[in-house]
Amino acid sequence: MANEGDLRFEKLDDYRWMIPKAGGMRVPGIIYADEKMMAQIRTDKSPQQVANVAHLPGIVKNSLAMPDIHWGYGFPIGGVAATDVEEGVISPGGVGYDINCGVRLVTTGMELEEVRPRIKELVAALFRNIPSGVGSRGKLKLSRKEERKVLLEGSRWAIQNGYGLPEDLESTEEAGFMAGANPEVVSDRAYERGKDQLGTLGSGNHFLEVGYVEKIFEPEIAERFGLRLNQVTVIIHSGSRGFGYQICDDFLHVMTKEYDKLGIQLPDRQLACAYINSDRGREYMGAMACAVNYAYTNRQVLLHWTRETFERFFNAGPNALGMRLLYDLGHNVARREKHTVDGKQMAVCVHRKGAARAFPPGDERVPEKYRDVGQPVLIPGDMGTCSYLLVGTSRAMEETFGSTCHGAGRQMSRKQAMRSAKGRSIAKDLEGKGIFVMSASRATLAEEMPEAYKDVSDVVGVVDRAGISKKVARTVPIGVVKG
Repeated sequence: MANEGDLRFEKLDDYRWMIPKAGGMRVPGIIYADEKMMAQIRTDKSPQQVANVAHLPGIVKNSLAMPDIHWGYGFPIGGVAATDVEEGVISPGGVGYDINCGVRLVTTGMELEEVRPRIKELVAALFRNIPSGVGSRGKLKLSRKEERKVLLEGSRWAIQNGYGLPEDLESTEEAGFMAGANPEVVSDRAYERGKDQLGTLGSGNHFLEVGYVEKIFEPEIAERFGLRLNQVTVIIHSGSRGFGYQICDDFLHVMTKEYDKLGIQLPDRQLACAYINSDRGREYMGAMACAVNYAYTNRQVLLHWTRETFERFFNAGPNALGMRLLYDLGHNVARREKHTVDGKQMAVCVHRKGAARAFPPGDERVPEKYRDVGQPVLIPGDMGTCSYLLVGTSRAMEETFGSTCHGAGRQMSRKQAMRSAKGRSIAKDLEGKGIFVMSASRATLAEEMPEAYKDVSDVVGVVDRAGISKKVARTVPIGVVKG
């Protein structure tokens, strides 16, 4: 395996860099970044991971990385790769531990001046009502029978049990349900971890954020999404919790032992994989779909409890508050999709790890109410900056299998952030900027300090100018609940 210093980078244009095929690479690598970002990316191990992913059997077109790229397990976070369904592999490292970690954007009928004076009390109410933090347990205690229903039905289970509105499904990717879930291949340990974590925020970079629309870039599209300046919004960022982590861990353990027997030569054992059409590959896909559905349900329950909190806090009914789900978008998923490769349509398995779908106008997978403008793409920043709403484009379909970035992307490890934050109060720093934060752990605030992340505006600027998604609006936080 070549060292980072041995990698060659060819600048294709202002926002695309190629790692040419070398050694056992089956396809080139492509990194989306500008000059400033690329200088930082070169100091990380992630470009080598882009090259490593290019060794996977059945990979087609390119091994891709978005501008929020940073080092991850096997695949870089921000990595995208498509493998031929007939001859290619599925790699848990190309999905990640937090399967279907995702973002949910909620619009309201309230204005900034109605909420800002009471933001501290509102954040405190949300913090009390929504379990957060490492190992947090929720208010729901699922029997094994009910947990299996969640894994098979996704968000539909939540709606049927009173946690949300039927129209929420219309604004959720895949209508909140991935087909092919197989509860039979889920371990007892995963079931145990998942039984009381539904409706919990978790820790790390997960958050619930109250903010407002600060800028609109595309007025006509923003109007279609029901957005206006100074409108209060809510962003919910969470995933499949310990349930999804355990599924990833279980299958990595097995695949790492088995893939050598398949005759697959890879430069990094963290890329352990199985052929998609093998028994092990089908088992992983079935278990992953269970975690995807768990995560959709988790975010749906979180939305329901957020609405309840707002209603009690403002002493107003749902119609008066107008809390509407604009969209729910997942990251960290591998999906069977059809894409055009070298002029031919083919079935591929698209791994998106720390990357999001960005389907264009007219695509049948975009909810009908948004189909003429394109799929909403939600890009959260860190708790001290801003977040973006974009839409997918036809160029993304041509170049990235309909994919774009998913967030700001770390530029400090958690240990580095902890050292940098020593002696500081991150909460006080943020309050000085007009952002009130509550967290289950001071350590989490330090690990997730704004300086630990790239500038989300720079990241979004690259994908916008590269044409793989288009900026619509920007929101700014005024209150945040962190795990």
